[in-house]
Amino acid sequence: MAKRLKVFTWSDGFHAFTVAVSSRPKALEAWGSKQDLFATGLASELSGGPDYEAALAAPGQVIERGLAIDVGKIRKADGPKKAAGPSKARRARIERLEAELETLDADHRQAMADLADRLKALEDEQAERERTHAKRRKALTAALKAARR
Repeated sequence: MAKRLKVFTWSDGFHAFTVAVSSRPKALEAWGSKQDLFATGLASELSGGPDYEAALAAPGQVIERGLAIDVGKIRKADGPKKAAGPSKARRARIERLEAELETLDADHRQAMADLADRLKALEDEQAERERTHAKRRKALTAALKAARR
């Protein structure tokens, strides 16, 4: 028995791409996507409408409908859409920003460690001054008491 067809859709903002297949992985394959569009929320299952009907009429074939270009026009797509990756310049910028972010985080961790060390030293100095004060006060109080006798 053949698997029941489901209709899936996603949009690049200019076009809606719809396909009737048995599973999400098969939809991603039909669209030519290496990225899980369902995980990112870009793709979803469709339950009705003209795209739904067109996809069921041509199972496995990607149906393309214009959203911003050729608005409302429904046609069979010219084959799997390639998922466009970031350009070389964009990848270089992303890598540079990631490196800057790592450096920033490392510098922050070091600064926080240095501050923690300084704070510990100040707390130690405060405790020593409290001890010294208490010791001297006790001695002076005893001397004052003796002088008043």
